[in-house]
Amino acid sequence: MDAYRDQYAQLFKGGKGVTLLAISTDPDTTLASWAKDKGYPFIFLSDVGAEIGKKYGAFISTPRGAIDNRTLFIVGPDGKIATVMAPFREVDATAYTQLGVAIAKVTGKQ
Repeated sequence: MDAYRDQYAQLFKGGKGVTLLAISTDPDTTLASWAKDKGYPFIFLSDVGAEIGKKYGAFISTPRGAIDNRTLFIVGPDGKIATVMAPFREVDATAYTQLGVAIAKVTGKQ
């Protein structure tokens, strides 16, 4: 999440025309405290029961337990999913370059 925060102005246009929603299975109180402490400029949503994650394939149940797959969805102005990056390789700098290109394509701000 620190990389998203640190690149927020560039990747997400500082929140102008782009909304970043981070969804986690952590309780909302935990997320709110964490976001405040770390200075995250985007919105966190709590999905404690993993219902959203299951519907979108980001939370997968396996015989060995549940897997929280880092999945990134880019939704266009028409409300449709334009790009899915799964799993999102948050430790790979090139993933953020690809993310920037995908956002620019959807927003028309290349």
